[in-house]
Amino acid sequence: MMFRRPKIAARYLVVGLGNPGPEYAGTRHNVGFMVVDLLSRRHRIPVKSLQHGARVGEGEVAGEPIALVKPLTFMNVSGRAVAPLAGRHSLPPENVIVIYDDADLPFGKMRVRARGSAGGHNGIKSIISALGSSEFPRIRIGIGRSRGGDLVDHVLSGFKPAERATIDRAIERAADAVECLVSEGIEPAMNRFNAPEPEEGKEDGPETG
Repeated sequence: MMFRRPKIAARYLVVGLGNPGPEYAGTRHNVGFMVVDLLSRRHRIPVKSLQHGARVGEGEVAGEPIALVKPLTFMNVSGRAVAPLAGRHSLPPENVIVIYDDADLPFGKMRVRARGSAGGHNGIKSIISALGSSEFPRIRIGIGRSRGGDLVDHVLSGFKPAERATIDRAIERAADAVECLVSEGIEPAMNRFNAPEPEEGKEDGPETG
């Protein structure tokens, strides 16, 4: 399949996963969208253009041309939007950064990985299939699991007031991690953001161990 190159090709796609529509806004499954929205505000990149079944905004982060992407295909078929956009910008999988929720990660925790399996996440499974590769960086945000409840109901639920400050902090850190990855690369991003967070009231010091 041939793709028409944009006037300025992005060096990275920054893809936040979620489900479109007001009924899903603010749910746990949409934390990827929330990170893209934060980056959009920080860098004044409107995410409004409709391309290949996604809302897209093109601009710069840390001096690098990027495309912010919110697939509108629904979570389970996210790859249908991501693969054509990667082709449009002639990007290898290593330059497609995907941000998504992870029920197996403790609530509010955030992890950066260079590659990996789908881990049961249907959005990631779809992207791996569409790209033909699992060699793309991903930023996972922990949404925890409900005790004894249904997982689908849990991921499609909103955050409780008591959870809001914690998840907002995770979304901020995820946006910071994207900026670090774009400006410095995946290894520095993993080293910085996978380290334990400093306790409140304590100054950052040199890492040991």
